[in-house]
Amino acid sequence: MASKQISVGVGIPMIIVGVILAFILAPLQADLKDTVEFVGSLIGILGVLIFIAGFLSRKVTKITS
Repeated sequence: MASKQISVGVGIPMIIVGVILAFILAPLQADLKDTVEFVGSLIGILGVLIFIAGFLSRKVTKITS
């Protein structure tokens, strides 16, 4: 359950921030356009990876002694 909360709570906002940086803010920057696009794309890709990893994780059984 916690992995799905992390997936939705961290993955989706990272994807949104990446899109905002890469497609909205990058064209407004004249000098740093390439750098802003790269950082936005990197944040978006990491967000997608966290989103997918959260749904593919499985529960680990607790070890009792």
